[in-house]
Amino acid sequence: MRGYFAIGVEDISKPHNAGNLMRSAHAFGASFFFAVKPDIDFNGLRQSDTSEAAFHMPFYEYDSPAALTLPRGCSLIGIEFLPDAENLPSFRHPTQAAYIFGPEKGNLSQGILDRCDDVVKIPTKFCVNVGVAGALVMYDRMIAMGNFAERRVGTRAAMTRKPHPRDR
Repeated sequence: MRGYFAIGVEDISKPHNAGNLMRSAHAFGASFFFAVKPDIDFNGLRQSDTSEAAFHMPFYEYDSPAALTLPRGCSLIGIEFLPDAENLPSFRHPTQAAYIFGPEKGNLSQGILDRCDDVVKIPTKFCVNVGVAGALVMYDRMIAMGNFAERRVGTRAAMTRKPHPRDR
């Protein structure tokens, strides 16, 4: 897969959610992880981050949206359940992207939204857990940007099964 991506959170307050998201970011090959104004200590995530992601990818922490710095050419993509946000299945992932997720009990701040190049939503009936949202976005990126063969139609069993005499 070409390019790189990062995963970030703003105002996260639940250590288990942060650890889960950090572990998923590590599993999907994120280049780095970042947090803006976190309300937790990222040093104590061992229960939910069993991969110890912080030892395998850079972690950056920022005091405010204004302090957030990203590599040159990196697009900031807000993941937020807003009516005018683009639906994830229609979104074209940038080659260089940093995805940022909001707090568990709220939305991304206006300061972050103002900095976003795009805002994307997962088309569900209501908000999902930040760890689930992160995994969905990373999986969508992998499918959209990976070098995978087209999906076959039908199941393998249906494609190799001989027709029953009554189906002829």
